[in-house]
Amino acid sequence: MNEIDTIAEVQPIMLAKEQPSFVQTPYVKDIIKRALLYINAGYPIHFSSPAGTGKTTLAMYLAAQLGQPTILIHGDDEFGTSDLVGSEFGYRKKKVVDNFIHSVLKAEEDVIGRWVDNRLTVACKHGFTLIYDEFTRSKAEANNVLLSVLEERILDLPAARGVEGYLKVAPGFRAIFTSNPHEYAGVYRSQDALRDRMITMKLSHYDRDTEVSIAIAKADISRSDAEKVVDIVRSLRDQDKNGAIPTIRAAIMIGKVMRLSNSSASSSDENFVQSCLDILDSEMDSGDGKKKDSKGKIRNLIKEIC
Repeated sequence: MNEIDTIAEVQPIMLAKEQPSFVQTPYVKDIIKRALLYINAGYPIHFSSPAGTGKTTLAMYLAAQLGQPTILIHGDDEFGTSDLVGSEFGYRKKKVVDNFIHSVLKAEEDVIGRWVDNRLTVACKHGFTLIYDEFTRSKAEANNVLLSVLEERILDLPAARGVEGYLKVAPGFRAIFTSNPHEYAGVYRSQDALRDRMITMKLSHYDRDTEVSIAIAKADISRSDAEKVVDIVRSLRDQDKNGAIPTIRAAIMIGKVMRLSNSSASSSDENFVQSCLDILDSEMDSGDGKKKDSKGKIRNLIKEIC
């Protein structure tokens, strides 16, 4: 008899549909409306955008609107298929000694695998929503198992699991993916076959109104201060040759430091100026060893805008 001993499954999270801190400007509402349309039509959604543009927050909010438990996976360079599907997690050893008849000793010993289903298997089995955040940080071969899940709705399982060699994906299963552009460090180019099975929404930085609203909501600062901080960030981003840095995350950091230090967005406020220099200069570090006059640019913008 092929017996298997399992341990506790991965537990999903239940995301609240109402999220007061989630900023909904017309720009954001349009993204969510389109994404819900695609996912309700049965297609996996893929948010692709530069770092710091809020794609993970969008994915979490979208999952919450589906009203079912959510399983979260973060892409990792060390991932193999077992990190998605599951594997044997140790063994259980069982020994039976029978000495009922005097002078006759009978012993039986079994070693039974202890299997644990991992996140993808749990989501497929129960029909949960799967968020695979930064999925291209996992190697392509680790993600091959997703091909049949997204197309044929079948999950191939290792023989070691002790049951049938595949699992039919439950009807409620939904998948949301996020990724950075492949030129980012630590990011792998995903298989064309996998990208072909999902609808990719290529996002960029938010519009000014959305970034101001996010800074107000996340940092709890005044609109006037938020507008000045966001304008500094956006001006620096426009000067960057790739237009990728700094991000809205920098504006939130500056805003939180302002609130904690009772500063204001003014060129005469030393605490404000110094926090801008520290936070923005670190984001604009190119990493190529070339010294840039970032602090000079930041100081000039603070004088112009504040």
